[in-house]
Amino acid sequence: MFGAKQQKLRREYDDRLLETIERVKEEWDHAKQTELAVADVDEEITSQAKLARQKYLFLYREARLRQVHGHHIQASVFDF
Repeated sequence: MFGAKQQKLRREYDDRLLETIERVKEEWDHAKQTELAVADVDEEITSQAKLARQKYLFLYREARLRQVHGHHIQASVFDF
């Protein structure tokens, strides 16, 4: 009885985690593109890009700890 509910909750939260990772990855990509496109990059733009990267890496590590597998998570993220 309780095992099935726990598995359902885990699957639900794993799906939410994957959706969040996708959204944060898009934000990070956007921040990188903005940083490259702007001619006069200030500290705020740089810090926003770094913050977006750290958010993504945190969520990525969490997914690895939870052994969540998705279609969009790539190990090549750590090449940066």
